[in-house]
Amino acid sequence: MRKEALFAFIAAALLGVGALLFPPGAEARISLEKCTLCHGKSEFRKILVDGKIRDLFATADSLKGSVHEKKTCMDCHFDVSEIPHRERPRRVTCTHCHYKGNAEGAPQSDASLAYFDSVHGKAIARGNVKAPLCQDCHGSHGILKAKSEGAAVSQKNVAETCGHCHIEIYAQYKTSIHGVAMAKGIKEAPSCTGCHGEHTIYGHLDPKSTVYATHVAAQCSTCHGSISIMGKFGIETEQVATYKESFHGVANQFGSRTVANCASCHGTHEIRPAADPLSSVNPANVPKTCGKCHPGANPNFAVGKMHIDSKKKEAGIVYYVASFFKYLTIGTMLVLIVHIFLDMYGRSKRLRGEK
Repeated sequence: MRKEALFAFIAAALLGVGALLFPPGAEARISLEKCTLCHGKSEFRKILVDGKIRDLFATADSLKGSVHEKKTCMDCHFDVSEIPHRERPRRVTCTHCHYKGNAEGAPQSDASLAYFDSVHGKAIARGNVKAPLCQDCHGSHGILKAKSEGAAVSQKNVAETCGHCHIEIYAQYKTSIHGVAMAKGIKEAPSCTGCHGEHTIYGHLDPKSTVYATHVAAQCSTCHGSISIMGKFGIETEQVATYKESFHGVANQFGSRTVANCASCHGTHEIRPAADPLSSVNPANVPKTCGKCHPGANPNFAVGKMHIDSKKKEAGIVYYVASFFKYLTIGTMLVLIVHIFLDMYGRSKRLRGEK
């Protein structure tokens, strides 16, 4: 009986000491302290299968100022059950919190779920270890809201973020008219996500893609068809309408994927002003550009205006031919109307017996 009482006293004493040493909330601090035994060393990193080096340095300050500032290590790395790790921790799954209807305080959106149907999500599903996950674009510990200038996916920085994988494309974009405008701080300039989308990025051969052959003109028109945007820079908006009225535009609207669209002539990521000698629509380069579809294209292809508005006299003979057929059609319709009216009048007179 005395032994049992002694054991009970010792147990109570240990619990009391434990309560003093480890008050409520201490477990989270201890977990962080244990994590930083390794991750708190600035030189802590590992080499990935693709040869790249991943920095594994993280401290209590890593989350300060981020959207996850109030989270702990275990909120995201919930598969880690012991330290040191006997098994390699899995990559963080953001969909654990980021889904529509979540109660974690994350945005109420299914955008992260839409990712799995994107070109990146499908690459992951095929086992491509180089394909990007959420943290490869948004960052890991220091994630900021997309509208924040310092965010990896802000309009200003997203091209560089995409360029971590798309190196050559990023190099082309930086020297393009869009990239140069972005570097100058022009907020209307398009970045990668402005044309390709964000979580729902599809390959250019996928009919769901915003840059699919039959969708390119509509995508470009979101800016180039906007008077409010183009008016700021003195750029005409008629190009979109004139393209749609052209042979190329009509064929494109009927579903042709091989007929020329905006990108076929102006380029994709390397778009430059027509006055630039490197531009694909510079007069000196037009024969080569047109020659991609029209073998044997000569310098005459560069003569005249590219986007022709048949309603303006500047279009030359096209204006007069269009005007001729317009008035011919109107005149023919008027003659037919008069003819029908006279015919009906004559029939009515005959029905009344008048001669």
